[in-house]
Amino acid sequence: MLKEAVVTALGTMSGTSLDGVDAAVLVTDGGEILDFGPSGYRAYTDDERGVLRQHLGLWADDDVSVAAAVVEKAHLSLMREFAGVELAGFHGQTLAHDPGGRGTHQCGDGTRLAKALGLPVVWDFRSADMQAGGQGAPLAPFYHFALAKWIKAEAPLAFLNLGGVGNLTWVDPRFADPADPGALLGFDTGPANAPMNDIMSARRNQPYDEGGALAAAGTASDAIVQEFLAHPYFDKAPPKSLDRDDFVELTDAVAGLSDADAMATLMQAIVSSVAVGLTRCPSLPQQLLVTGGGRKNQTLMQALKTTLECDVAPVEKAGLDGDMLEAQAFAYLAVRSAKGLPISAPGTTGTAAPTIGGRLSSSV
Repeated sequence: MLKEAVVTALGTMSGTSLDGVDAAVLVTDGGEILDFGPSGYRAYTDDERGVLRQHLGLWADDDVSVAAAVVEKAHLSLMREFAGVELAGFHGQTLAHDPGGRGTHQCGDGTRLAKALGLPVVWDFRSADMQAGGQGAPLAPFYHFALAKWIKAEAPLAFLNLGGVGNLTWVDPRFADPADPGALLGFDTGPANAPMNDIMSARRNQPYDEGGALAAAGTASDAIVQEFLAHPYFDKAPPKSLDRDDFVELTDAVAGLSDADAMATLMQAIVSSVAVGLTRCPSLPQQLLVTGGGRKNQTLMQALKTTLECDVAPVEKAGLDGDMLEAQAFAYLAVRSAKGLPISAPGTTGTAAPTIGGRLSSSV
């Protein structure tokens, strides 16, 4: 029945910024977006966030049971608030991501969630893509394509997600299907909120630089930013993806700077990496729609607007919800997975062919 049905799905996302769990309902047939439903958020406590930080870099064959308990408890407490849902998409908490190496590790067991919720759950979205030669990330581009159709875009545009890591999706909405060659290009641009949040936590016991106020008071080190841009990652052609801690050299480089200068430098590194990323796109998008927590950093957004040669705006300008877009994406991908439709393609993850991903766990 699911193959033909319109599905009311609940998607969840807990990003590498380690702030908490987003959940959002989406009504879709796996192709078109038909409606948006309610959403919610459950923050990780300081203790929970500390547990997750301690487990970053660990793999499924390590003992991550304590972290898994945190992730599953947080998700269940939020997901139980939603009624009338037919299917759930559970991304899990990324602890490690090593494309071309050990693979990827999203902590949390979707089978346990399915049984606890009494609801079928799609999870482990990235493994099949990596087994097919892909990067396993980013996975939101197929949803970005559907959003471009929803807002009736007629020319190429781009979505920039500024979460723990930055990722960019270039979309040509003139194509009929997201798996069509040339319809999408997706890749990670570089670090985003993760290094800034880590420094704010370590130095000031604050989760983030609210509004970018501290960065605005500092002066960026051009030398550090230029050294950052010399990293081999920026010479690689997309698709390509990152782990949240792939640029520890950048964090180390700002260690001797004042708090304000360190934040200003990290912010300039983000802006510069996005600018480099745009040069990799097939054409300059008419508009760059920004989602993720970074769009609330006014200093960062102003720097993007000043630096980039296209219109830059939060996704809210297009009538979308930047807080819940990633969670909506995993509701959309869950439906596609359950229907046997691809969720990644050569242009989004570098996989050899459009690839079906996600593991479906029954509630019984």
